[in-house]
Amino acid sequence: MASTKIFVAILVLTLVSQGLCCSLNDIIVGTVRTGKEIQNLPEWKVTVSNNCKCSQRQLKLGCKGFQSVEAVDSNIFAKQGDDCLLINGDALKGFEAVSFVYAWDPPFVMFPSYSDIEPC
Repeated sequence: MASTKIFVAILVLTLVSQGLCCSLNDIIVGTVRTGKEIQNLPEWKVTVSNNCKCSQRQLKLGCKGFQSVEAVDSNIFAKQGDDCLLINGDALKGFEAVSFVYAWDPPFVMFPSYSDIEPC
């Protein structure tokens, strides 16, 4: 019985140390008003942060109904139906962030909807 407990403890520690504890919940989306106005609409800066040591690629945000009167760099944020792909699907490395701006009112609520978590 004691050997089973030790085995389970070692297995859990191994999984945690290899980054398997990372999840979509480690992706944080923050939106702040920049203070600028574009065509009389407020501009918003969205910052997407990866709060895990593992890189996450093919990162998508739920962005149903997203619109902007200001051009958004499609290399950073590309609308694909009700989701938006970040940085062309490239990896957002651990503890790094990417930002983009758009102009609309009211601001859109965006949330992580998908990612592939790389081993670390």
